[in-house]
Amino acid sequence: MNMESNKSPVTRFAPSPTGYLHIGGARTALFNWLHARHCKGKFILRIEDTDTRRSTKESVDAIFEAMKWLEMDWDEGPYFQSKRINIYREYIRKLIDENKAYYCTCTSEQVEAMRKKAMATGGKPKYDGTCREKGLGPSKGAVVRFRAPIAGTTVVRDEIRGNISFDNSEIDDFIIQRSDGMPTYNLAVVVDDLTMGVNMIIRGDDHISNTPKQILLYEAFGADMPEFGHVPMVLGHDKARLSKRHGAMSVTAYREMGFHPDALLNYLVRLGWSHGDQEFFTRNDLIEKFDISHVGKSAGVFNPEKLLAINAEHIRATTEDELAVHLIPFLEERGIKAEAGPFLNSVIKTLKPRSKTFIEMADSAVFYFIPPETYEEKGVKKFFKPGAADLIDRTCAGIENVEPFDKPGLEDVFTDIMEKSELKFGKVAQPVRLALSGKTVSPGIFEMIEALGKAETVARLKNAADFIRKQQF
Repeated sequence: MNMESNKSPVTRFAPSPTGYLHIGGARTALFNWLHARHCKGKFILRIEDTDTRRSTKESVDAIFEAMKWLEMDWDEGPYFQSKRINIYREYIRKLIDENKAYYCTCTSEQVEAMRKKAMATGGKPKYDGTCREKGLGPSKGAVVRFRAPIAGTTVVRDEIRGNISFDNSEIDDFIIQRSDGMPTYNLAVVVDDLTMGVNMIIRGDDHISNTPKQILLYEAFGADMPEFGHVPMVLGHDKARLSKRHGAMSVTAYREMGFHPDALLNYLVRLGWSHGDQEFFTRNDLIEKFDISHVGKSAGVFNPEKLLAINAEHIRATTEDELAVHLIPFLEERGIKAEAGPFLNSVIKTLKPRSKTFIEMADSAVFYFIPPETYEEKGVKKFFKPGAADLIDRTCAGIENVEPFDKPGLEDVFTDIMEKSELKFGKVAQPVRLALSGKTVSPGIFEMIEALGKAETVARLKNAADFIRKQQF
């Protein structure tokens, strides 16, 4: 990187609060956050809410909620552009006073006519500078335009894409203050970034066309130039821009679908960044290994199946204590008031090897908290046959005598029954599985019994034996 080694990076994430935080925005935030954390720099959160018609408090709250769920903490902010209008006007006034900007009274219809005329003669459709030398003052309906250079080139030195040159003759005298007195996007972000000390701007490559205009503004203010890194966009499986039909929902929707925040971070960072062949990264791995120079130039393709696979890996790699924090809200949705502690941890331990999401884990956990009132019909027909009650009684008696209550002791009980009855393991285990869970598929039989505990296991086995004896065979 070109950045001086003794200069810590200051990055920022600056969403517009006109909707929820989506996958593309979250990835941009992540790259900025990781770069700041990796280089022990500073990460700023700024809300670009000057579009008062579309900006909403609900969207602001949704952005904060998503950032906090992903645990992307910020060092400064949140700053709100809507509260910085006077600062922008001060900088606009400076440009006007130095003859680097001017008032323009051309109507939108006049400007459109200029553009059509330029296109008709093979020129660039842009403002033709009608008011550039008029020396106009402020008036109702007037905008302020930046006095762009007529000749030469502006070079964007991009950490990801390399140098990109723009011919200044194609950059018109762009508006920096609208007729209502509000600053435009390009002016506001430059003033924000230079006053906040942002020296590394990582954002989507859809902003590249804005960058030469912003560079001209930095030069006009005599300010130090930040570094730029424009990351490629995220595409759907059909290589079209990511949209809802590809699964590009809000970040918080992934939380509601039972995804682990670290898994979503892991997946997002791999949409455009690589570290050798490594696919699985913990949060600390990412902070340690992230390097902006390893962000690729080609677009990442969003694949929901890969995200699901990464999520399952993160669930398996996370401690039971940490998983409990994520799982408890999903259990509450199912009417279960679970508390963090040894019992919940033992339940999670049996479920995490086979759970792809917290929804799956919560659904699978219900039987641990609510004893089965009914049993899976196909299981009853297959496993609750005549004689199954006696088999369950013998299993129950054996389990009651297990001391200490652990897996080796439980295995001995089943081995003894198998030897005496000359039955294979499945013939003994499946009726017990159905008796304890109400289902034909469950976690490992011994792990499940250990998690339920002796008293609960015995009670459920006795209920099942009674149920079998009441059947009409």
